[in-house]
Parts: sequence; structure tokens; C-alpha cells
Amino acid sequence: MTLLFSLIQTMSVFLVVAYLYCKSPGFKPLAIESPKLLDKVFLYFFFSAISMMGTYLGLPIQDALANTRAIGPVLAGIIGGPILGTAVGFTGGLHRYFFGGFTALSCGLSTTTEGLIGGLVHLLLVRNNKADHVFDPKVVFLTTIIAEAVQMGIILAVSRPYSEAFELVKVIALPMIATSSTGAALFMSIIRDQRNVYDKAAATFSTKALRIAERTLNILATGFGGETAPEMARIIHEETGVGAVAITDTQSVLAFVGHGSDHHLPGAPIASPLTRRAIAENTVIFADGVHERHVCPLSDSCPLTSVLVVPLTQDNDVIGAIKLYEPRQKRFLNMNKSLGEGIAALLSNQLLLSRYEQQKNLLVMAELKLIQAQVNPHFLFNSLNTIISIIRQDADRARELLIHLSNFFRKNLKRSGNLSTLEEELDHVNSYLKIEKARFEDRLTVEMDIDPSLLHIQLPTFTLQPLIENAIKHGVSNMLEQGKTLIRAYRKEGLAFIEIEDNAGAYEENGGTDGLGIKIVDRRIKFLMGNSFGTSITCVPNEYTRVTVKIPAGGVPEECAHSS
Repeated sequence: MTLLFSLIQTMSVFLVVAYLYCKSPGFKPLAIESPKLLDKVFLYFFFSAISMMGTYLGLPIQDALANTRAIGPVLAGIIGGPILGTAVGFTGGLHRYFFGGFTALSCGLSTTTEGLIGGLVHLLLVRNNKADHVFDPKVVFLTTIIAEAVQMGIILAVSRPYSEAFELVKVIALPMIATSSTGAALFMSIIRDQRNVYDKAAATFSTKALRIAERTLNILATGFGGETAPEMARIIHEETGVGAVAITDTQSVLAFVGHGSDHHLPGAPIASPLTRRAIAENTVIFADGVHERHVCPLSDSCPLTSVLVVPLTQDNDVIGAIKLYEPRQKRFLNMNKSLGEGIAALLSNQLLLSRYEQQKNLLVMAELKLIQAQVNPHFLFNSLNTIISIIRQDADRARELLIHLSNFFRKNLKRSGNLSTLEEELDHVNSYLKIEKARFEDRLTVEMDIDPSLLHIQLPTFTLQPLIENAIKHGVSNMLEQGKTLIRAYRKEGLAFIEIEDNAGAYEENGGTDGLGIKIVDRRIKFLMGNSFGTSITCVPNEYTRVTVKIPAGGVPEECAHSS
């Protein structure tokens, strides 16, 4: 019983070490899910020191030592795997071997084995998808019991004379097994609790960052400047809880929220040397209020004494800065420092994305104008020639065609938006088809098979006209026999399909500029609806060419319609 209490006192030293370690910067390798090689090297030295300390604090018993040396290698193995556990066990065992005694060799072997046992338990947990049990004190408790029992077996098998080894094991077995397993479990419990603190802090950090990202996304979609900065500053101030938040461009203050707003005025030039330096050097500057104080250049009574200045960038150019302040009576939290840096990086990325989307939208609009420009000249020329030839024979029919031509171009001019309904698209192409049928006379027939429930779905403006024009211009017009164009719209498997088919079968992939209209239509659909939608082409030479447009059965999603 005396030995048991003595070992409990020794174990208490380990728990103090565990507590101090968890509060130190050295705890970082245990706070991350996948330690790097350098982290494992640190853990090797730390747990080797724990193992050797167990030997130093051991109690002499019959030319041997009763100790809690097993805590180091078992924990190292369970946390880091077989290699780390065996390395720590070998180091602790070699250290014990040089202490001498008739159990020197057996204790050296058993300590190495204990590290290996811990590592094998680690492998077993990982391979059974129970990696979260690595830091479970119950697992550590049971593993240490097994490891210490194995140690007793090795002492009996290796140490001589056997009678002395047997008497030693009778005395030390239960106290060492009880204290080492309990000590290892408590050690791991302290580690696990500290990891939970890190996890909660990380979760809080991530939640705040995501909320800021979500709340500022639509604001930044309109760009960065004096109109958007005040709302951004207010959101960051609410989410971080710091004393004040300021947003600047490269020359002046765009927004200021919080303590000191009476003299930190939007529109004023940047007065802080720290801010000017952060923008000029594109570097983060932190005045913690202790080692370096923020001195307000505008007011001696300013309550703000610490500041974090993080540059905002776009295309690697500094366009401004975000500043987080704390008053003199409040300590600047490390989490808010990290959060401030993360927010600036996040907003810089959002600005880059916003600019990309704006450029992408401009490209789509330019392509829309290209379609309109491509349609008008040659169609107008052909239409007028057709009407001139008809006017001498049938003035009424020529007048009807002029009405259709006028209607076609009027709708071209009016349709400046990105979206229209299928019904509007069909109405637009109907005037086009009337003129084309007059041009080709009996050589062109047009059939339509439209599901009425699809007439009101939205799709990109000028989706049908380029496809139908392509079918006639590059298909039917080159045929000597009867030309046929089929327009079909139907539902299938929760999607909507629109098909434009001709019976020429003359489509050639990579055939010059003939497919430009189809490519533009495809890009615009993907831009508004996603890459899983768009156009596809099927062609059987000399039989048919079919262009299929695939869109959601509900048309353009509402959020896409607004963003466009």
C-alpha cells in the first residue's frame, strides 16, 4: 500500500506537467488532426522526456525500480502511431537500461514493447474508422493496463534469477498497473479537454467568418467603395464584437463604426501612420496596446489603444484596408486578430470573384449583342430581296411580310434583358420563319410540337433564333429537295428539352464560324443555369442535324435571374 501511494505521488507530477504543457504553445501538434513530420519530432522529444522522467522518479525495489515510465511510450503510440510509439519506447527503454539492475534488459525491452502496443492500438482505431477514439481516456486506460501486464510478463521471461523476478512482480505489478493506467488516462483527459477548447474556438472562428461572408456577399457584388463600405463595417463590427471597425481605400476613410466615431470621420484622409505603412507595404500591422500602442493622431482623448490593420487586395493590388480597434480597457483577443486577417483575405477573394462575375456578365452581354449584330445584316438583305420579288406579284402578301419583318426587328430592339419566356421566344422566331418560308416557298416546311406547360419557363433571350437560323442557313438552304425544320419542346426526367432539327444532316464539327451562334447560346445557358445544362448536337450525315437545349423544368432559377 505504501508503494501504491508513492506511485500516486509520482503520477501527480505527470499530471502537473500535462496541464502546463496543454497551456503552452507546444500543445499545437496535439491540437491538429494530422501532425506534420516536425510536429511528430517535437512529440517524440516530449514523450521521451516523460518516459525518462518516470525512470528518474522511480522508487527502488529489490535492485529494480517501480515507476510510471509506461505513460510516455503508450501515449506516444496511441497519439502518433507505431513508429512514434516505438521510437519513444526505445528511447525510454535505452535510458532505463543504463540505470542497471537485474531487470535492466527486460525493462528496456518492455518499454519499447509498450510504445509498440500503443501504436498498434492507434492503427486498429484508424483502420476501423474510429480515429476519434484516439483521445479517449478509456482507450488509454485499457491499453496501459495491457502494456503494463505485458511488461510484467517480459520481466518474468527475461530477468534472472527467476525467483527474484517473481518476487519483484508480486510487489510492483498491481501498484504500477493501477497508477500508470490511471495516470495515462488522466493525462489524456487533460489533452482531450484542451483539444475541445481549440475545436470550439475554431468553430466560433469559422462560424463568424462564414456569417460575415454570407452577409457581405451581395454587398460586394456591387463593388468596393464609399457606398458599400459602411454596411460592411457595420456587419464586421457586429460579428467580431471589437471596439471599432474602419474601412479605407488607399487615400481616405470610407467607413467607421464604434468607439471614436465622433472624430474618425468617413471621407477624411488617412491620418494613421500604421495604416499608411500597411497599405504601402501590403503587410499586416498589429499594435497590441502593450508592446506597441496605437496613438490616435486625431484626438488625445481617443479611447482606442490597439489596432489591427489588414490590407484589402484585388488582383494583387492593394485597394484599401480593414482596421479592427480595441479600447484601452479591453485586451485584443488573439482570435479577433486571426479573424481580422481571415476576414480581409475572405473579402479580397470575394472582391476578386465579384469582379470576375461582372466581367463574365459583360462578356455574356457582349455575346448577346454579337448574336443580334450577326442576325440583322444578312437577314435584312435576304428579306428585302424576297419582298421585292413578291411585291410585283402579290402586294398584299408583300405587305404582310413587311409587317412580320417590322415585328421581328422591333422585338430585337426591345429585348435588351437576359431572360424571356419560351412563348416570347417562339413569337419572336415566328416572324423570322414567315419570311424564310416566303423566301424558300415550297422547299421549306416548319413543324412545331410544344408542350403547353413549358410556354412560361424562362430561358436566355435569343436562345431559339440563332439555332433556327443555323438550321435553315447551313442546312435547308443547301438542299435541292424538300427541307424540313422541326421545333419540339417537352419534359423528361424533371428537365425541359427544346430540340431544333433539320433534315439536311450537314453539320460539321469545327466547321468554321457556322456554329458560333450555337456556342454562344450554350455558354449563356451555362452561365445562368450551371454547367450541367446547355446545348448538344447530334448529326447523321445527309439525314438530320438535331440541336438539343437542356434546361431545368422550372427555367432559370430565381437567384440566377436576379444575379444576371
